[in-house]
Amino acid sequence: MHEKLRGANAERSIVFASPSVCVLFQQRNLEGYVGFANLPNQVYRKSVKRGFEFTLMVVGESGLGKSTLINSLFLTDLYSKDYPGPSQRIKKTVQVEQSKVLIKEGGVQLTFLDVFEDFLNAESRVNRRQMPDNRVHCCLYFIAPSGHGLKPLDIEFMKRLHDKVNVIPLIAKADTLTPEECQLFKKQIMKEIQEHKIKIYEFPDTEDDEDSKLIRKIKEKMPLAVVGSNVVIEVNGRKVRGRQYPWGVAEVENGEHCDFTVLRNMLIRTHMQDLKDVTNNVHYENYRSKKLAAVTCNGVDATKNKGQLTKSPLAQMEEERREHVMKMKKMETEMEQVFEMKVKEKKQKLKDSEAELERRHEQMKQNLEAQYKELEEKRRQFEDEKANWEAQQRILEQQKLDASKTMEKNKKKGKIF
Repeated sequence: MHEKLRGANAERSIVFASPSVCVLFQQRNLEGYVGFANLPNQVYRKSVKRGFEFTLMVVGESGLGKSTLINSLFLTDLYSKDYPGPSQRIKKTVQVEQSKVLIKEGGVQLTFLDVFEDFLNAESRVNRRQMPDNRVHCCLYFIAPSGHGLKPLDIEFMKRLHDKVNVIPLIAKADTLTPEECQLFKKQIMKEIQEHKIKIYEFPDTEDDEDSKLIRKIKEKMPLAVVGSNVVIEVNGRKVRGRQYPWGVAEVENGEHCDFTVLRNMLIRTHMQDLKDVTNNVHYENYRSKKLAAVTCNGVDATKNKGQLTKSPLAQMEEERREHVMKMKKMETEMEQVFEMKVKEKKQKLKDSEAELERRHEQMKQNLEAQYKELEEKRRQFEDEKANWEAQQRILEQQKLDASKTMEKNKKKGKIF
């Protein structure tokens, strides 16, 4: 029960919290200026001075215009010729690239990241310092404008990510589709998202009629069909960002051509803080609870409905330490066994090599002995042939000597006669 009593100088509120408890609140009008009404200005000045972080994860196939759309969203060249987009710098198509850009608008600083555990570790420290919020607040998932629905990779990726981050599906390069094709493609995508129970970003409930009407219009346009361009074109005396075609110009900020303005207003102007709140209050808390539950999951009695802990944290840590020591000893034993096996294999290999060398040595020794015997036989034959030749030479010399003596005797006899 809630009752208010109004008077000329005071307003009294009586709140009955329970039948037995009565809490009395009194509201009074101040006669002068105190100063606590300046609190919103203090919060504003502090926010402007510190700035804030907004982490945007941009995912999609190479060539779908991710870098171009980011440049169009923030009206600045985050990716320029000096620092081109990831598709031009990275050869691999499946890789996460992080880019950090500081943007200022009206004195407000925005740190923009183009890509929970680090945050949880920093939050769990004893001496907590001011830590940058690098948690991903929003994921823009680019869908190729094929007109045939989602690919298996798109479905698998969003199913893996939908409970960890706010996923906003986008139809890339919507200027390649006719309005009729775009509407049919949107219906097909939303149908497949519902069939596979993929959770995309849920807009917050509001009691304001204008906000409810705006949210309803945005929901009707999901997934948003976007077009990005870094080129400024003059159309009917107006300079607009768009793409020039032989049949006309596709304007980026024209609601009849694409949903770019809806995305920009939602992402930056109206729902940026809600994206951060949902990340902190829903996705991060779910991750944090799972992480903390995993620490004590081994100490929970599964037989009890309430899941009461059967072990204290110190006992759990001691048990984990013992398990780690046992695991290390087991690994050490396995490594020693592997080392011994390697040593045995090496020794056996050395023995085999030694036996092979001995066999070769014996073979070479036998070959040398055979060659030696062959050479000795040839030498003996040569000596015999030499002795025979020398004997024949001596006989010939003797015969010549005898013949010369006979001739001399004959000559002497002829002179006598």
